Amino acid sequence: MAAIDEAFGVSVETGNKCPPLGAKILEDTNPRALKWFQNAEIKHGRVAMIATIGFMVQKFGVHFPLFLGPTGSNVFNPASDAAWYLSKSEGITFSDISTASPLDAVGMVPMAGWVQIFFFAGWFESIAYERQWNQENDVPGDYGYDPLGFTKKAGGLNSDEMKSLRLKEIKNGRVAMMTIAGWVANEAIPGAFPVWHP
Repeated sequence: MAAIDEAFGVSVETGNKCPPLGAKILEDTNPRALKWFQNAEIKHGRVAMIATIGFMVQKFGVHFPLFLGPTGSNVFNPASDAAWYLSKSEGITFSDISTASPLDAVGMVPMAGWVQIFFFAGWFESIAYERQWNQENDVPGDYGYDPLGFTKKAGGLNSDEMKSLRLKEIKNGRVAMMTIAGWVANEAIPGAFPVWHP
């Protein structure tokens, strides 16, 4: 139990101990399994943070104009005289998606789009698996992608500054997972989320 309480990501919010449910789930795990759960939490947190931003952008109606797209397309007015098609076979334009609610917009993506998303996610997962498990990377969530050079500073990922940033990422990811779950629930069942939301 002490090993779980000392795992990276356990912090003051839970009294510097793993919460009871987490402790029960992880009570017989070995270090490799604990690393797998930490990886899963970080990945889900990163996806949730991006999803939260995407949800707000779609809900508030803020859209980026298409590069070299039709005239009249801009951040707050994505509709244009000559809308580009997302799918000609299904008659869906980018302008149609820009005016839809977040869940409706997801439902408008054609099957070919989902196939592309599925293959891109699979490609990324295979790279992440290779870098995290086959290359025996000790830090959960580190897949070797660091274009800004944060890990090249003295101490790398184990420096005090990077440990602080990694803990912030985990905590923000946890908040984002709860946030996107609440917003999607409220979108699907209006009134399900009793506090302010976009």
